[in-house]
Amino acid sequence: MSTFKRFFKDTIIYGVAAVLPKAINVLLVRLHTSTLSPSEYSVNTSFYVWAAYFNIVLTYGMETAFFRFFNSEKEKGKVISTAFISILTTSLFALFTLLTFKDSISTALGFSNPLYFSLLVWISILDTLIVIPFAYLRVSGLSKKYTLFRLLNIAVYTLFNLFFLWYLPRKTTNTAAFFNDIYDPSFKEGYIFTANLIASAVTFICTIPIIFKFKISFDKNILKKMFRYSWPILFAGIAYTTNENLDKLILEDWLGKETMGAYAGAYKIGVIMSLFIMAFRLGAEPFFFNQANKKNAPTTYAIILKWFTIIGAVFVVFIVGYIDIIASIFLGDKAYYKALSIVPIILIANLFLGIYNNLSIWYKLTDKTKYGMYISTLGACITISMLYILIPKIGFMGAAWATVAAYGTMLLVSYFLGKKHYPVPYDVKRIGGYLLVCIGLSTLSFLYFKGDILINTILILLFLFLIYILEQKELRKSLKLK
Repeated sequence: MSTFKRFFKDTIIYGVAAVLPKAINVLLVRLHTSTLSPSEYSVNTSFYVWAAYFNIVLTYGMETAFFRFFNSEKEKGKVISTAFISILTTSLFALFTLLTFKDSISTALGFSNPLYFSLLVWISILDTLIVIPFAYLRVSGLSKKYTLFRLLNIAVYTLFNLFFLWYLPRKTTNTAAFFNDIYDPSFKEGYIFTANLIASAVTFICTIPIIFKFKISFDKNILKKMFRYSWPILFAGIAYTTNENLDKLILEDWLGKETMGAYAGAYKIGVIMSLFIMAFRLGAEPFFFNQANKKNAPTTYAIILKWFTIIGAVFVVFIVGYIDIIASIFLGDKAYYKALSIVPIILIANLFLGIYNNLSIWYKLTDKTKYGMYISTLGACITISMLYILIPKIGFMGAAWATVAAYGTMLLVSYFLGKKHYPVPYDVKRIGGYLLVCIGLSTLSFLYFKGDILINTILILLFLFLIYILEQKELRKSLKLK
């Protein structure tokens, strides 16, 4: 059981690094929705949609390739240095190109203010340059230092969000010209991006000592191996980002900024599930690669997926059960409530995505990352086609259903391909059963008992009791209880 204890210990530490910053970020949604109208919030949303695309393109799968070859190559120092030099070179080229043609590119991407595009470029570049240093910390077991840097990043981001969006507006109404000179009410969205840039710069500065520890040793052969491994991950990442974000861009074009802003605000509640998924992934990815050569690796992966599904399902039922309370905490402004009906669907979609991420270990361990590209591309095709079919008929609900359909299909395809290429003894009946109970309870809660705290609490407790009855033997064994 020491293997599982080590895994869960790392996951908890990485969970703090991933969940706490993201949780604070979700809490900042209240500040943003209170400060920005839905149409203004749509500008903020579009900015981070493009930031997601930039992040995928600029890192081009090198983080996952780093984990793969750090564990398989004898000269690990060359893997570290080669990966970082590659990222650094492409980042500097991208920085020069994007800033040189910023006016035409920003217009093509729909930026009304070219300054916003410049902020996007600098944030993306700084975030890209810390990818390999952070991956090095994770693969070296320096999870506490990694967590510290992540917490510092969100602390700086939060501090400057509060300064720009909460403190300065109050000062300008009461006092001196100094505050009026540095605060521009028409730049409200820009202050969020500025806070992000400051946080990214501080985090990059903190990683400089780690970067200087890397010995300059560039190996073309290793780079070729990493590129062959990573390029399908790049295209899979683009497809995944399309699945996750294209709906928001299309909604803005078809239904207007007000509707898109309300949808994006409500979507943030659904993305609470992604906090759990991210924490899990940060601990799981290096762990899975480290376990790959052990005889019981497939059994280990099967047990982990089952418990991932159980915990994720509990998250879904809990959030749906207390949706009114959670919405009042995170959204505040009731102008965003009109899109609240998407939350249960988005929660289920993100749970499907998390299960897919677990299943995807088969093509990463067998160096068949091209299958990840194929599966993600299939998901993107489903997303795009369903968006164009459903949004004209049922509005923003069509975007939510497109997301769950895409991730559900990806999950199934990955499972059946994985059975052929890297068999893992997943407990499909138990996992499927938990998913059905989760969906059933969530539907019952949202449609018939929305706002009834007592009934929803009983439903949650019944689900937990069911899990205990079915899993008590394994729980006792894991905890070494008699």
